[in-house]
Amino acid sequence: MKFGVFDHVDDSGLPLADHLEARLRFAETYDRCGFHYYHVAEHHGTPLGLAPSPGMLFAALSQRTRHLRFGPLVYLLPLYHPLRLVEEVAMIDALSQGRFQLGVGRGVSPIELGFYGLDMTEQRGRYDETLEVLLKGLSSDRLDYEGEFYRFDDVPMALRPIQRPHPPLWYGAGSPDSIRWCARNGVNMVTLALGERVRQTTELYRSEWRGPAEAIPLMGVSRHIVVAPTDEEAKALVRPAYARWRQSMAKLWEERGNGFPLAAHLPLEWDAAEAMGHGCAGSPHTVRSFVEDEAEAGGINYFVSALAFGNLPAEAVTRSAELFAEHVMPALTGKS
Repeated sequence: MKFGVFDHVDDSGLPLADHLEARLRFAETYDRCGFHYYHVAEHHGTPLGLAPSPGMLFAALSQRTRHLRFGPLVYLLPLYHPLRLVEEVAMIDALSQGRFQLGVGRGVSPIELGFYGLDMTEQRGRYDETLEVLLKGLSSDRLDYEGEFYRFDDVPMALRPIQRPHPPLWYGAGSPDSIRWCARNGVNMVTLALGERVRQTTELYRSEWRGPAEAIPLMGVSRHIVVAPTDEEAKALVRPAYARWRQSMAKLWEERGNGFPLAAHLPLEWDAAEAMGHGCAGSPHTVRSFVEDEAEAGGINYFVSALAFGNLPAEAVTRSAELFAEHVMPALTGKS
């Protein structure tokens, strides 16, 4: 079992400079505590994501951490020119001495993609071509390609990543087709599925995996986690923080769309969300039991904690990470 952290870098109420500095300090804590991976979302025009250029944050992270692996979950590939992204990925991988993790995706918000003038009928085609060019460019000395959207003729690839042929791939999987694609291509997967759907997801992945069992990529779930000395203290911290995060999650959809499409899936209040399985806030013993149950029921080999969200105080996030690393991670390390 490995452990990571997911972060929307959503609005915390702090000025932007302080907000981003706090995230860098949290990453230093995750590094010191032995978390394996730190994943950052990419969003645009919304308080849900205040790191819309994640590569800039990763460049800073590369100099503030030593062991922590990090990357986007995910880069919104339809918004990127593939040559520009090849160069960015190679640079960040070099700056981090080979710790970069390459998360890719199409994007789930037509509102955000629309800000960039993307024709949604082209979303899948642009994603497919950008991914193909990206992987080919990272693994080649020269690039030739001809597609519907991009054409390249003998372009020299002056920058190559440390990790060959390219940094490890990650995907936020939900549909059966996406799970099969991850398994067949050796892509690490994180899902937000709940309950028995998690076991269905990991069983499908295992059934499609063709390599040795011990080499299977990571199959993870992401959950909101707050650890405090007592259940009562953790609940007092998480309730307002979750409400603020939930408000940020829905804001753009409510203002520009036809309502928040995940309203039924993501309750307004923490207690209802926790009852559905979206996370756990409690003492080290309570959280450890929750994670053990998630691992056993879901068949996962990777657990991702959303530790910083909403207006959780910085000291509470740091303490939560430290308590998780001290009391939860040792109980599951080596188990899968």
